[in-house]
Amino acid sequence: MASAAAMLRKTLKTLNYSFTLRGVHSTHRQLSGVATAGKAEFEHDSPSSSSSFAFSSDEDPSQNKTADEDPIYVKGLKTSTATSSSVSMPMSFMTGSIVGKRFYQKVTTREADDGNGWTVMLDYRTLKTPSKRPLKCPTLALATAIAAEWDYQQIDGIRPFTMPLMKLACTALERVPLTRPKVVENLMKKFHQDLVFCRAPADNILTKGVFERQVQKIDPLLKWLESEFGYKPVVYSNFFGGKQEEGLVTAIEDLLKGTNDCELAAIDAIAAAAHSLVIAIGMFRGKLNIEEVIELIRLEEDFQVDSWGLVEGGHDVDIADLKVQVSAAAVFLGLSRKN
Repeated sequence: MASAAAMLRKTLKTLNYSFTLRGVHSTHRQLSGVATAGKAEFEHDSPSSSSSFAFSSDEDPSQNKTADEDPIYVKGLKTSTATSSSVSMPMSFMTGSIVGKRFYQKVTTREADDGNGWTVMLDYRTLKTPSKRPLKCPTLALATAIAAEWDYQQIDGIRPFTMPLMKLACTALERVPLTRPKVVENLMKKFHQDLVFCRAPADNILTKGVFERQVQKIDPLLKWLESEFGYKPVVYSNFFGGKQEEGLVTAIEDLLKGTNDCELAAIDAIAAAAHSLVIAIGMFRGKLNIEEVIELIRLEEDFQVDSWGLVEGGHDVDIADLKVQVSAAAVFLGLSRKN
């Protein structure tokens, strides 16, 4: 787990370079008020309740834009005599855009008021999800890791792309409970075209090298899958995929249905990065580690890189991004488990 966290920190720093390039264009924008991405305002839930800090990305329609200018309008803070006791993240937090300046000094954790889970505190405010529900982590370890992500934020802006654990926590707490059947359905819909079931032709000089790597690296995973679930996977070379045995499909679907929300969120994130539910399940069951997962995902592309070379600013950024996605999901999966 320590190595996974170290890899996550290292690759996040690598990604800062690419995201900095994206921000160069924003220096030509006009700023109205304070330079933050979106509007910030203090709102009250009711006259007797405490206010919550929230952001909005709505723009002022009365302002005119030119083709070369993309101004950002910031609404001033409303004055209030009440004290804010919670902070809600905007929906834009899930998309990766900068959501505003750092408005807190100290980040801590504490046990939830109902004793069920752990929360993150930004100064004296309780951190909430985009839908303004308390962010309650199942373990103190996960809450501490998310607190570290918030403590890492710089004064000039809160950058969600450096907070993958926070994003996964919001997904597990908000999206998975409401759309669990749909998440399972989408994962199973792509199961027959899984990356590990597709085999390059062995009789083609252009793909023979890929085929040999697939036999060496993927076949052990397929044998493990057979021993784990009792059904031999069908391997194919057809671009449109094949069809796996119904028994294997049912076994995999039952496994997904038996997971908790955090586990399903992690599996879904790994499967999306890997284009493979089998690889995600291999990591979930402890068969694969982070390095092995990345190697399997990039097997074909690494073969091309070995043959033709690495494109700087392309392949290296893709690798760094992949490491963040896989490492974050692995860390989240491990830290969310109570045992």
